[in-house]
Amino acid sequence: MNAPTQRNRLDEEESPYLRQHEDNPVNWQPWDDAALEAARERDVPIFLSIGYSACHWCHVMEEESFADEEVAQALNEDFVPIKVDREERPDVDSIYMTVCQLVTGQGGWPLSAWLTPEGKPFYVGTYFPRESKRGMPGFLDLLENIRNSWENDREEIENRAQQWTDAAKGQLEETSGSGLDAGERRAPPTSDVLESAADAAVRGADRKFGGFGTNGPKFPQPARIHALFRAADRTGNDEYRRVALEALDAMASGGLYDHVGGGFHRYCVDRDWTVPHFEKMLYDNAEIPRAFLAGYQLTGDDRYAEVVRETLAFVDRELTHEEGGFFSTLDAQSEDEHGEREEGVFYVWTPDAVREVLEDETDADLFCERFGITEGGNFEGTTVLTIDASIDALADEFDLATDAVEDRLESTRRELFEAREQRPRPPRDEKVLASWNGLMIDTFAEAAIVLGDDAYADSAVAALEFVRERLWDADSGRLSRRFKDRDVRIDGYLEDYAFLARGALTCYEATGEVDHLAFALELARTIEEEFWDPERGTLYFTPESGESLVTRPQELGDQSTPSSTGVAVEVLLALDHFADDDFEAITETVLQTHGNKLEANPIEHVTLCLDADRLATGALEVTVAADTVPKKWRDRLGETYLPDRLLSRRPPTEDRLTEWLEELELEDAPPIWADRTARDDEPTLYVCRSFTCSPPVHDVDEALELVGDVSAE
Repeated sequence: MNAPTQRNRLDEEESPYLRQHEDNPVNWQPWDDAALEAARERDVPIFLSIGYSACHWCHVMEEESFADEEVAQALNEDFVPIKVDREERPDVDSIYMTVCQLVTGQGGWPLSAWLTPEGKPFYVGTYFPRESKRGMPGFLDLLENIRNSWENDREEIENRAQQWTDAAKGQLEETSGSGLDAGERRAPPTSDVLESAADAAVRGADRKFGGFGTNGPKFPQPARIHALFRAADRTGNDEYRRVALEALDAMASGGLYDHVGGGFHRYCVDRDWTVPHFEKMLYDNAEIPRAFLAGYQLTGDDRYAEVVRETLAFVDRELTHEEGGFFSTLDAQSEDEHGEREEGVFYVWTPDAVREVLEDETDADLFCERFGITEGGNFEGTTVLTIDASIDALADEFDLATDAVEDRLESTRRELFEAREQRPRPPRDEKVLASWNGLMIDTFAEAAIVLGDDAYADSAVAALEFVRERLWDADSGRLSRRFKDRDVRIDGYLEDYAFLARGALTCYEATGEVDHLAFALELARTIEEEFWDPERGTLYFTPESGESLVTRPQELGDQSTPSSTGVAVEVLLALDHFADDDFEAITETVLQTHGNKLEANPIEHVTLCLDADRLATGALEVTVAADTVPKKWRDRLGETYLPDRLLSRRPPTEDRLTEWLEELELEDAPPIWADRTARDDEPTLYVCRSFTCSPPVHDVDEALELVGDVSAE
């Protein structure tokens, strides 16, 4: 028998997920050199368990198995157990989740993988019950079987591990366009891939309940909504627009949305958007509102803007560090009245619970009718709020004016919100991730532009400065991924640089502060240095100088967050307008390299398809030469749907521009600024696309009329 690893080391970690397991009798190790060396020295397999703090089945497996002394003894004696927070180490998660999906056809968390001491996987799965049930092997029996196989069938295990590792490399490292000289490379895909993605989204749409997919859970798909809106704008196909709006309406009306406190849950477990998985993730509450901002621009319907306002208020209230950055997650579980942890108990209602808060019987009846609160409920005897009755129907039923119904519902919502605040709160994962903060910064800054509220820009800039101060090393030009209680860990991945660069660029668009643009350019240059492989024509997820794993992954497809490669291409394309660097050449090559994937399966690569459209058509440059942008200009530019807009702010005079160029470390003005001074001592607008420009104008409506002329050239 091998000597066990000495103790559970998770008490040394800052990850809330890892700390949830610090009192387990399992001798958990973090993923580090010491743990990997222990496996090599003892010559035992690694048991790798990957999850995250708000993961329901991760909690279940801990309670059933990892808190159990007999299970712990088996793990400690025969394995090196390693626990990984997938939100901190998406590179490790990507590799072994890919293997799980290739081998089993499915994935999820907790991810359970058994590895050789060299990190090569030979058995994978997700949740395992302690005892066998419903056709699932029991975890304790599984440990015994794997131990026997390791001792008696080692050669077979080693062969399988190598085969699976090779398969993961093929899946994650493949670059179909690599090995070709520049002259031999195929042309990058055209805007046709965007229309193909939109067509696929329409085919997969649920025209009865909204959203995408007609079997099982409903996930928000904001990238698909953006693709549909963009394709509708390009082609005039109104069906694209209808499908996108149906998805927004379903998310805003159903249980995915928190109708009392604002914000979105992770996904719904049913087709009709009734019962959510109750965790609230920062990235969902960044990406979903961006789709609603586009819906507001296209329709002018203030209910879409109100969803954004309420969601950003939730983020500001519940996911914001007192010094400006954004926390990661609210758990799905909280304590019920008996002190037991239950999923969703913080959010659900019964008629009696409503009436305990609302003294007026009509108010209580109105609220219950509006949100479908019944005695039987829709979730374990309680009700997840969904919009169940229209304002007009309630006005007729209660013989009230529609304005009166709306006022009373808003008043009762506030009362119920205050009452709900007294309930035990869901635990909060307070790590600050550079990548997720980049997404949220981008949305706050975009909301400032679209909704015309500078307070959103203030929140975006505060978070950007928080991340920049704590996670960015200006001397080395390198970004760390995670901040938690003043502890900084983990080299940044492509998503950290790309998402944060996009957020910094949008802060520049919203505020006109050149320092944000300078930071975006610094991040972009590090993307080129650390993640760009010119020989293979691709951007990798992990930095060149980072830890060596069994394979070096790429992230081409959209998952719960946008493709990091896709966002990197997007931001490099935009920043090429301001830089001496040839960022456009990188983006063109990446799209050439992966063009076959985009054409074969556009719906899985929507962000890259949007990039291909942007490369083919060129960004719409809207340059404002002015010290202060007139309010009418801001309102009109914000409320107008310009999906490939690049809002360029520059000083009105050449002298001031020289100061900016020094800060950006540029010798000459980029074309987007060259000769675009303020004319006649008035704020001046320039509209350009693909080297075709309008004349300088002083009227924003005239400039917007010129947008179509420039786009048609």
